[in-house]
Amino acid sequence: MLMQHSVKGLLLAMVCSLSVSVAVAAPAKRIIALSPHSVEMLYAIGAGSSILATTDHADFPAAALDIPRIGGYHGVQIERVIELNPDLVLVWGSGNKAEDIERITELGFKVFNSDPKSLEAVASELRALGELTGYEDKANKVADEYLADLAELRKQNLEKSEVKVFYQLWSTPLMTVSKNSWIQQIIEVCHGDNVYFDAASDYPQVSLEAVLLKMPEVILQSQDKGNILGVDWSQWQEIPAVKHKHIYPLNADLLHRAAPRALLGVNALCEALDKAR
Repeated sequence: MLMQHSVKGLLLAMVCSLSVSVAVAAPAKRIIALSPHSVEMLYAIGAGSSILATTDHADFPAAALDIPRIGGYHGVQIERVIELNPDLVLVWGSGNKAEDIERITELGFKVFNSDPKSLEAVASELRALGELTGYEDKANKVADEYLADLAELRKQNLEKSEVKVFYQLWSTPLMTVSKNSWIQQIIEVCHGDNVYFDAASDYPQVSLEAVLLKMPEVILQSQDKGNILGVDWSQWQEIPAVKHKHIYPLNADLLHRAAPRALLGVNALCEALDKAR
């Protein structure tokens, strides 16, 4: 298992180094984007019309709904990649299957691993995609504005009192997030205190009884009908968030995707915490 992870890490490092040379050679005009966030980024910098195909759940902006789908969580249709013959494939190291990334690379396609791990990294990713596609000026402008807005959000929330937060990632089983998760970065911007910050795994499974013991002041839920209906919090009036009706469903796409719209998710989460202050 350790060897497999090492091979995957080496492969992705090779992928990233390949992409830099691609940008120097010629701007990409025929792109396959294998993640919803990379599709959003390409449209944000003006390169959306260059996308030949993408994966399931790439739904923003509205024009993205017309892009042909060639895969999803189940994997990528490699034969379609070959048929489309792109000059650049944007893979997602954390979301695509390692064997699919390896196969696409082995076939000789130019590949870039679009997988930002921090809020600030979204700006770096925008700049990299601008270089790859020839939209440097627009990408730099979008990145600069994004960083300025993020800095302002950090400043606005820095001195606010902390609020104890439970983030309901999913209901059955009940799951949340901890210190190394993407959501934790957003909670930190809003000066929230994640009651499962120190959990052993990034996305731990927990019990309702354990949440009761944590006594969160706010419960945040990803806005999926199955998630919201999966737990009847009204039965747990001992929890401050339940007692004071501070349970807020939030748009999962804004909170979970590493794209410029993530700042809308930050705003929404901060506003929810403000209601409990």
